[in-house]
Amino acid sequence: MQSQNRLFDDFVKIMNGAAGTVAGMTREAQESMRERMREFVGGMDFVSRDEFEAVKMMAAQAREEVEALRNRLAALEASTGKGPASAGATPGTRKKGPATGMDTPEE
Repeated sequence: MQSQNRLFDDFVKIMNGAAGTVAGMTREAQESMRERMREFVGGMDFVSRDEFEAVKMMAAQAREEVEALRNRLAALEASTGKGPASAGATPGTRKKGPATGMDTPEE
């Protein structure tokens, strides 16, 4: 009976050692994978969330400024009596095409 307990005790010790080793290998593999992912993502040219939000705010301000300038220009053209249509479009000037947005010769 004593020999069986000793056999089981040794078996349990071996299993505990193996479990500890497997747990250590798992932690090592996870850390290695995290490091590889950091290097992979770091090598890409991503922007941070803070930078994205800053540029988004700047774009919104620029749109507001453009709209204000358009309104101001329209008011100035209205006050001088010169509208965009009567501003003197000469033959040979180029205007944006309706569908493609590309320059097309004006007829």
